[in-house]
Amino acid sequence: MTEVDPVLRALAHPVRLRMLTLMWPGPMSAAELSRELDISHALASRHLRNLDAAGLVELAEERIRRGGRERRYRTVHGSPLSDRNDGSPLLGATLAHMLKERAVHRHPEGGGVTVDAELWVDPGVWEGVRQKLADVAAELHDAARPPRSPGTIPVGMTLMAFPMRETPHAGTQGESSRPPIPTARPVHEPTDS
Repeated sequence: MTEVDPVLRALAHPVRLRMLTLMWPGPMSAAELSRELDISHALASRHLRNLDAAGLVELAEERIRRGGRERRYRTVHGSPLSDRNDGSPLLGATLAHMLKERAVHRHPEGGGVTVDAELWVDPGVWEGVRQKLADVAAELHDAARPPRSPGTIPVGMTLMAFPMRETPHAGTQGESSRPPIPTARPVHEPTDS
């Protein structure tokens, strides 16, 4: 990959992925993002400009605050990570980084689900499970509230499930007995997952 498109470049940075998640339930300014992420206002502004240039956020409101203009942005809903097949290794590395960061904050008494698997399943089973995973991700995103809203708890979720190319088994000519993977319609998938 010699030239990465702006959307993929924007998605493949841990801070920008976190910003998209934080702005999913409602608009935030660079100042609010800098406080929540514990980064400088200048860095938050720069990341926000990158997200805006890539079309992943939109201006939600402008308001006067302390004599200046405060611009608040929100995540453009329906920005699908799952459609970014061209950058799977880059996104995978970013998601692995996010998982590593979040895992240290896992509540010791909180329940969770942890899975790592490489499975061979019927294509119809895969399609059904893929849709269920997308629905669960959408349900959590739809229920999201602004950070630190009363009565809420922070929840981390990192998910990347996909069909894999078959590698030739030792001693074969590389021929596959695998049926073709069905072409699925695009699924609404939130941007932080």
